[in-house]
Amino acid sequence: MLDESLLDSPEGLAEADRRALLRGAAEAGARVRTAARHAADAGVNNLEPDGRPRAVLIAGPGAAATQAADLLGTLAGAGSPVTRLAPTGVAPAAGALRWELPGWAGSVDLLLIATPDGTEPGLSLLSEQAYRRGCTVVAVAPARTPLAEAVSGSHGLFVPMATAPYDQDEPVAAVAPGVLWALLTPLLALLDRTGLLSAPPEALEKVADRLDGIAERCGPAIVTYSNPAKTLAAELADSLPVLWTEGVSAGPAGRRFAAALAELSGTPAIVAELPEALAAHSALLAGRLAASADPDDFFRDRVEETPALHARVVLLRDRPTGGLTAAPAARELALTHDTPISELEPEAGGELETLAELIAVTDFAAVYLALASRA
Repeated sequence: MLDESLLDSPEGLAEADRRALLRGAAEAGARVRTAARHAADAGVNNLEPDGRPRAVLIAGPGAAATQAADLLGTLAGAGSPVTRLAPTGVAPAAGALRWELPGWAGSVDLLLIATPDGTEPGLSLLSEQAYRRGCTVVAVAPARTPLAEAVSGSHGLFVPMATAPYDQDEPVAAVAPGVLWALLTPLLALLDRTGLLSAPPEALEKVADRLDGIAERCGPAIVTYSNPAKTLAAELADSLPVLWTEGVSAGPAGRRFAAALAELSGTPAIVAELPEALAAHSALLAGRLAASADPDDFFRDRVEETPALHARVVLLRDRPTGGLTAAPAARELALTHDTPISELEPEAGGELETLAELIAVTDFAAVYLALASRA
């Protein structure tokens, strides 16, 4: 059950937030600026690539690397395929994970390594394997780690990860906002230099400014009724989030939101892109998860019985309202089945800015839901 009173208690939230998740979300803009500065200091902005790589391979553990690959692949489009190298191993521990290059990888390909740890032997071995194959290697990881030494020793480019002192206080969540932006920002700057996407320094500064603005609107001191992230967290309490995304950039944001809900609060979520989501989830909304599925629920004893779990649609969009959209059909389908619907649409801006806003608001919402659910 969600303790809604905790949402409007900044002191209570701070006490419950033992992993500094709210602080990480609030400092996302600062993390982008620091990461961009680290990339510039490493020489990323002065690179003169010979041309676009044939393929971009991304390796790293956990949700941060998965989401970085998803975001970069979406932003790069069809320019060069972006593929995540999934690890193998018997456990999700640094020493147990192994990565392998595909057989076709060679001198015309780019390997990106992104990790908030840097002690994984498998990533050091991957860097050495890529060097022998002639792949260009760029890594973002904490400084003074075995991976930093391995990449530098194999003539790769190493960018120190933008870390914060509190990152070491508790185990860092894989979906923590600070982790994503610390790893993603240098890679955006790099792929801008290769021509795969557009992320010049001024665009990254706008992203940081947008993240600062969301932190002001969604911070713990802002009351629920005027705080979009707290409002969304309260709406998702005791429900099954059905996340529908519309627009190219909204897809990765929705998938990240689903991962954050699962890892931080233990809330399962279903995600799909419009318009296909309408056909894929029509039977789901018409089944036992619909709000109208159990008309006797009103007469149940709320104290003695666990409330029934019902779906709630969350529509994440990055398109203007006046454009070609499946949003009206989505609203109609949800309301036809008595399913409540929440909507998020960013303010106007560049693709990176609007994507950053969707990620930031949903990050705050996932953190609030996690903190208030554990009270």
